[in-house]
Amino acid sequence: MAVVVSSNSRSFDVEKEERGAEIGRDPLPLNLTAGSRLGIGLFRLAKGLDYPEISTRFGVPVSVAKFCVKQLCRVLCTDFRFWISFPNPNELGSVSQEFEGLTGLPHCCGVLHCTRFEVVSPPRDPPSPPSPVAAQLVVDSSCRILSVAAGFFGRKSNSRIVKSSSLFQDIEEGTLLNSPPVKAMNNGVEVDVKQYLVGGGEGYPLLPWLMVPFAAEEAATSSNEESFNVAIDVTKIPAIRTAASLRNWGVLDGPVLEEVKVAVAYIGACSILHNGLLMREDFSALAGEIEGYQLQQQRYREFCRLDLENDDSITEKALVIRSTLATMVKKNS
Repeated sequence: MAVVVSSNSRSFDVEKEERGAEIGRDPLPLNLTAGSRLGIGLFRLAKGLDYPEISTRFGVPVSVAKFCVKQLCRVLCTDFRFWISFPNPNELGSVSQEFEGLTGLPHCCGVLHCTRFEVVSPPRDPPSPPSPVAAQLVVDSSCRILSVAAGFFGRKSNSRIVKSSSLFQDIEEGTLLNSPPVKAMNNGVEVDVKQYLVGGGEGYPLLPWLMVPFAAEEAATSSNEESFNVAIDVTKIPAIRTAASLRNWGVLDGPVLEEVKVAVAYIGACSILHNGLLMREDFSALAGEIEGYQLQQQRYREFCRLDLENDDSITEKALVIRSTLATMVKKNS
């Protein structure tokens, strides 16, 4: 199952069986107020307690508790998906200005970051081993999620995940990041620097619209390349903090003991609620530190980097744009 939330033409997609008339329909008369249903759903997402404990706390059968949680996730991922929207060309201007003020990187429109969640499906015969599920985020400098796609096989590399996403296709086709380029000089040659994202993790390919750091051996002390890498490291922090913040939701903290499609719905719902809190200037769910998250994600490092050594997608255009940006960052530092 995949959940995709953004403002482009591929705004939302779930498996067909998750659609239809049964959405929001009570399986039986619940005799619960809307507030009680909402409270049960939010309690499960926020605290991550198992259903028997929720059942006891709220005085409802386990089946009713499960329904309330499922209903909340469906409502959020359908009726409130607009809380996650990729900015239009006019709105992207303010996004890039914030990044430039933060790091000196001009025309940056967000950070691409892939995070992985361990999912343990209910017992079955034969038993299913734990399986990581990946979610791809695009985040701005304020930790607002601009796009989320969840449900990728977690052992796929970051490169393969981004290339299989609708985000990749929409950018390649010019549906997104299509504003006029910035003109810049590099070694006496005028270069068009189009809008781009920064790869907020290991294993991303260098593309004209996706910037990644220079290799360590290329980034000599006090060089343009070193200044660029420092700027990239600063730019990545909001995305890493956002991914860590999603784990502040109890249902995503630690292994998710659900079917994969339910875990994916949790990721989508918590992402939408994350943005909803930021819209209200409620920063209580933002992670205060990211070291624990980074340590937790180290177990997936080998998956992130797979396929990168054999990636032949790097073009001269991408190399020139990165070199030009490095020169611009150095001048702005």
